[in-house]
Amino acid sequence: MGTLYVVGTPIGNLEDFSARALRVLREVSLVAAEDTRKTRALLTRYDIHTPLTSYFEHNKLTKLDAILEALQRGDVAIVSEAGMPGLSDPGYELICAAIQAGFAIVPIPGPVAAITALVVSGLPTDSFSFLGFLPRKASERQRALQEVAGERRTLVLYEAPHRLAECLTDVQAALGDRPVAVARELTKLHEEIYHGTVSGAREHFAREVRGEVTLVIGGAPEASTTWDEQRVRRALKEMLDGGMDRKEAVRQVTQESGWPRREVYRMTLVLPRSE
Repeated sequence: MGTLYVVGTPIGNLEDFSARALRVLREVSLVAAEDTRKTRALLTRYDIHTPLTSYFEHNKLTKLDAILEALQRGDVAIVSEAGMPGLSDPGYELICAAIQAGFAIVPIPGPVAAITALVVSGLPTDSFSFLGFLPRKASERQRALQEVAGERRTLVLYEAPHRLAECLTDVQAALGDRPVAVARELTKLHEEIYHGTVSGAREHFAREVRGEVTLVIGGAPEASTTWDEQRVRRALKEMLDGGMDRKEAVRQVTQESGWPRREVYRMTLVLPRSE
């Protein structure tokens, strides 16, 4: 039985192709490619002549049996148009089917646009949520964004250049004017990484945009726990009217309200007391 190699390919700069990936693509008996024309050009660049078969979004289910049969005869590599297969690209179904059929799965790591953009975004990287591509329809896209409006983790998503302006408009409407990084043409000649706010990005990218785009959006801000002034006054009055010592009332309200102790104490001096 063969092995299915999940091979990462460059997302732009061809120098990001690892020596191990090149060796594996030379040694396998078949390469299943999302875009055979681009993959053939890539392999030709490195003088690799391994046979190719197409495996893309619209034939990925009908090609499963043929690729599994090829695995019975030898090793197979799967590659996407760029980046890691199976991550917002075809590959997931094949990997699952190969696992269920008992074939070994070996990852050959390569560049990933989502991670590349995240680490240069200036936004928290310790925990994030990857959304892939948002729905194309505006109503569905808005609904998807509203579902993650309360997500505290950094959000990472992909978007097509011709939908970027609409997407940013929906992001601001659903999530607010959060900090954002917009990475375009990563690792390529015209690479651009914008750092700022959603509103600023909308203005910056009002022009025509080309190239693949990755958005990194700040997570939902922590809800404010600071009481408003009316609540502070009401709590103080209830405590003092109940016979609590002024010092203790100030201590408790300061601790719970988020207000400075001096301001809380000042309020106790002007509060009307119950008869």
